[in-house]
Amino acid sequence: MKIVDPIIDTDLDAYVDGELTLARRVEVESYLSEHPEIAAKVMADMSIRGELRMALAGEGHVVRAETREAARRLERGLVYGRMLGSFQRVAAVAVLVTTGWVAHTSFGAFTASEVNASVPAPAFVDDAVRAYRTTTVREEMKPQAAPANYNPEEIRASTAIVLPDLPGGWRVTDAQIYPSEFGPSIEMMVDAGKEGHLSLFAVRPGNFAVQEVSHIKRDGVQAAYWQIGEVAYALIGDGKAGELDGDARKLARSLY
Repeated sequence: MKIVDPIIDTDLDAYVDGELTLARRVEVESYLSEHPEIAAKVMADMSIRGELRMALAGEGHVVRAETREAARRLERGLVYGRMLGSFQRVAAVAVLVTTGWVAHTSFGAFTASEVNASVPAPAFVDDAVRAYRTTTVREEMKPQAAPANYNPEEIRASTAIVLPDLPGGWRVTDAQIYPSEFGPSIEMMVDAGKEGHLSLFAVRPGNFAVQEVSHIKRDGVQAAYWQIGEVAYALIGDGKAGELDGDARKLARSLY
């Protein structure tokens, strides 16, 4: 026994437009012979389509310009109706897919949430926090070292990372190179005077962007982060968020 694909609205529209293969047209006509109400609607559509074509071609008794224009509007309306139906079906699928994704995000494996930023922070911010934690532990385990010989030009030549100009009174106490996915990253501990010890982290994240200073609290520390071109930066500390963001904006302006 031959299995016939179900006849759907798209098949009926294609039948009216004469776009079906001969075999599929026979199947549609067989279906219409068993469903007289649907057949009547299809025949009405075919009649309207024929009249429209006559009007657009200027044939028969419909020859006035205004009538032909009305026929064109009607035909566009019929086409738009079909397109709208298709878009509605696609939208329904999109809603279902989105709902499933939201449910997975809310109740599935991913349970982390951002409370200080409406947009999740880039991955390099997590790298910056880990570097800060590592350097803090290392400094606690060794005697206070002498001021580091900070040379931003040498760092730029070695890593292709441009570092911002530090405000007067800031002093680099430690500088380390950490590995990252797109090359080395730089993490410096800075004595910022009354603002305490801060960490300045810089890395090439693998994309080009210009992002203004944003703020997030992560693992008990405050982080202000931004990106200029191919280099991203993060200023991290335990102080007040407002002061940290202000310092970050000053550093960002020095890079222009």
